Amino acid sequence: MDIVFSQLVDCLCDFTYDFYWQHKGSRISPRDIIPYQEGTSYKYSELVDCLKRGEDVHIKANAGRRLGSSLGVDLKYFGGSGKSLEVGSIIVDGNVDTRMGISMVSGAIYVRGKIREPLGNIIEVGSDKPGYHKFRSITGLLQEKLEETVVPPDLLEGNALTISDGLLRDTIAARLDSDKKVIVAGNAGMSTGILMKQGLVQVDGDAGMNTGVLQRGGMVIVNNTEEFAGAYMRNGTLIITGKAKGYVGANMKGGTIFFKGEAMLKPIPADTADIRMLVKLLGISQVEAMMFKKYSIT
Repeated sequence: MDIVFSQLVDCLCDFTYDFYWQHKGSRISPRDIIPYQEGTSYKYSELVDCLKRGEDVHIKANAGRRLGSSLGVDLKYFGGSGKSLEVGSIIVDGNVDTRMGISMVSGAIYVRGKIREPLGNIIEVGSDKPGYHKFRSITGLLQEKLEETVVPPDLLEGNALTISDGLLRDTIAARLDSDKKVIVAGNAGMSTGILMKQGLVQVDGDAGMNTGVLQRGGMVIVNNTEEFAGAYMRNGTLIITGKAKGYVGANMKGGTIFFKGEAMLKPIPADTADIRMLVKLLGISQVEAMMFKKYSIT
């Protein structure tokens, strides 16, 4: 499918239709005709359906924000399984605005031009299309054993992906359901570890708001973080080694948070196993580990 635009359009190939279940079509609807097309009249849903058939969407122009949001997710809201799908590729003959590939789990995005930060849950790999940069989902790369070569300075070695390129990303490791590790040698954007079920995400720097939001399992480790860390958490572990802004653990339903500050739950005593885990995992002394408070719902 080829499509040309005269102006930037947001939420192209967005499998959530900009979280349609929240706004019920007040922003966009799957049935809406995408504006600013030249010579075609495709609806938002037709781009998504094309990708679900394993075909490619070729955007012969610049693309707006949230390109390929949740690309490859068979969303339950629309009658799907909630798991990943094999999908086609998005090809862009221009630049792309912020949050490309946010919460993306499969497929590929090729971009001829530049991409504006923050990125989504994507990593650049060696391109099989001359003149294009190729991006894969971090989750898909770790989970599906894709035969791709990560572009340096980032490194995929064994079960661990180390991200050292200094680019800010949202939704790192979204929906990860594999015992793999992501190490971010720098800062992360919003919603790190969202909906993850297995694995480890370690952010050596700071993270944005909603860290560990809707976490279902696995472990997320960050230094400082913004509001709503661990919000709506269902399972797993979130460790905040530095400071956090308000609403830590808001509407938390399960899981465990280790944090030296105050959360929205009452702390419970950390046991010997917790202390040993923190010492080993964080490389700190027993005295420092004992400074952490434990917030848990089991």
